[in-house]
Amino acid sequence: MQSFRLIKTTFFLVATGVLLGGCAEVADPEVNVYSSRKEALIKPVLDKFTAATGIKVNLVTGKDDALIERLKAEGAASPADVLITVDAGRLYRAKSYGLTQAVESDALQTAIPAAFRDPENHWFGLSLRARPIMYAKNRVNPNDLQNYASLTDEQWFGKVCIRSSENIYNQSLVASMVASLGTEAVANWAAGLVNNFARKPVGGDRDQIKAVAAGQCDVAVANTYYLFGMLQSGDPEQLAAAEQIGVFWPNQNDRGTHVNVSGIAVTKAAKNKEHAQQLLEFLAQDDTQSWYANVNGEYPVKAGIEAHPLLIKWGGFKKDALNLSKLGELNSEAVKIMDRAGWP
Repeated sequence: MQSFRLIKTTFFLVATGVLLGGCAEVADPEVNVYSSRKEALIKPVLDKFTAATGIKVNLVTGKDDALIERLKAEGAASPADVLITVDAGRLYRAKSYGLTQAVESDALQTAIPAAFRDPENHWFGLSLRARPIMYAKNRVNPNDLQNYASLTDEQWFGKVCIRSSENIYNQSLVASMVASLGTEAVANWAAGLVNNFARKPVGGDRDQIKAVAAGQCDVAVANTYYLFGMLQSGDPEQLAAAEQIGVFWPNQNDRGTHVNVSGIAVTKAAKNKEHAQQLLEFLAQDDTQSWYANVNGEYPVKAGIEAHPLLIKWGGFKKDALNLSKLGELNSEAVKIMDRAGWP
């Protein structure tokens, strides 16, 4: 009798284990994403991922720095599997806080050029963001422009618009220059640039473009996707301003124009790492890269993918080949240089 009871008990435990295991296996696969990209600019491609894989994507959107701080506060309990944010400086910061983990993927290694991903595979660029010089087509001869350094020349006195030193895009630009030219040379450049400001920095990149169009300055430094957005906005006022602007690619005879990325990382706390990696690899595929870059008005990070026709119209350009992790490493030095130069 005792043996019979033991057999029944064993059978019950095994059967229960099978049932529980079965429940775990049939649970809907999902991946949780924290994204600083606006929902309209990221959700459609996440829906494509779900349609292709059956993996549900739970999306939380917010400001870049706020999402990083949220990940820090949540720690190991964070539900986030993936972080999507802009600027390599922020991606570097997330890694330095221990919020990301390495992803070993041949597909990502092949698709994403080494300059546009973390050397230890903690983050990967999704799209490229160029930050050239923009000028008033009716007042400036582009032959008078050369590179970022030339913006300190006397001819541009009182004619340069750029946003504040608190902006991470400018911090990353300065960091890229430090990597190439050294601290002393960039400190002298920053002081000269501040001397040529047309006004105290105010507003975002679109405001700098509008200021050039309005004649408040002749040249500005801004990301191209802002000009793209103005030309595509359907707003007559923005369109009229943007049509007055030309795009000049600086530093084509040396290191190339400064570029940055929007990028993606798997969080340290990820509970669905396998699904997260699938999402990263999906976003690196040709058709996804084309959609992502075209909708956002940015350049594809993957070689061989055609950019939006409007971007093609502005011409090809040599990109700075600096590994973008340097933008994070040199961020604090860049901020010090800008502070000492009196860059508001």
